[in-house]
Amino acid sequence: MVKLLVLYRPDSEHSTDVESFVRDFQRQYELGRKVELLSLNTRDGAATASLYDVTTYPAILALGNDGSVLNMWQGMPMPLMDEVAGYAYNAS
Repeated sequence: MVKLLVLYRPDSEHSTDVESFVRDFQRQYELGRKVELLSLNTRDGAATASLYDVTTYPAILALGNDGSVLNMWQGMPMPLMDEVAGYAYNAS
């Protein structure tokens, strides 16, 4: 099962766009799992960004069961919801 993780800064100019994207994505594509929002302002968020070599925010990561990166989208604009959903469905 693919895990979708979004790394972002809640206090940034993009926070509203990111939170709206996640809310709309979950409403439109019921994948049986939630998209996890992770703040870069936390120790876990910073460590995750470092682990996956994320350099541009916001970032969406599609992660496999073993934690490997299956696909990653970084920066603005946000990717198309269909692209993220299609990848999640096909990689499941």
